[in-house]
Amino acid sequence: MSFFDEDATYGKSWGMKEYMDASQTPLIIAAVECDHSPDHGRLREYSPYDFNEPSVGRIHGEGKETMDWLTQEFKPYIDEHFPTIPDRECTFIAGSSMGGLMSLYALLYYNDTFSRAAALSPALGLAPAKAKKMIQDANPRPDSVLYMDYGSLELGTSGKTRQSIGRILTLLMEKGVLLNYRIVPGGEHCEASWEKQIPFFVNTLLYE
Repeated sequence: MSFFDEDATYGKSWGMKEYMDASQTPLIIAAVECDHSPDHGRLREYSPYDFNEPSVGRIHGEGKETMDWLTQEFKPYIDEHFPTIPDRECTFIAGSSMGGLMSLYALLYYNDTFSRAAALSPALGLAPAKAKKMIQDANPRPDSVLYMDYGSLELGTSGKTRQSIGRILTLLMEKGVLLNYRIVPGGEHCEASWEKQIPFFVNTLLYE
């Protein structure tokens, strides 16, 4: 999903390779495969809590297991085989939709590993009450940085949706998270839209 259209789940990637080549941004990007499971693997593996999805039924969240693997096995492998700066201050995480939810979860609960995160169109609406409790129970460090956005078209005109997101943003700021939030004009819930946000979230992740 991150680099090549032919490998993307829906035939469109974020285009990260083109951006990195053109901008010469000093980052090492390590992306993991997802959504190859026939039994809603992405929903399970990328949720920190259980929830009900009307189209598929009850989903048992395995987000903790996913993040334990990522921080205890995947990241150490990358640090060993590539010229990374493994410190927390130089370690970020980013994702969209369910990946955006996981990026937020990682920043809040794996804060000793990740100092900054980008959550594009995070799937907080699947279980709003649980998302709020997740934030309320977290204790991130005061230097934690979060980029978060939603497309204006995916938000629609529902005042209830915007109010729910507003409460979540307030909770994040009350936790001391340094928040950069955007509503993307004309933005949709799709890779083509998220690709256009790369300069915005990369600048936030690297801002000094």
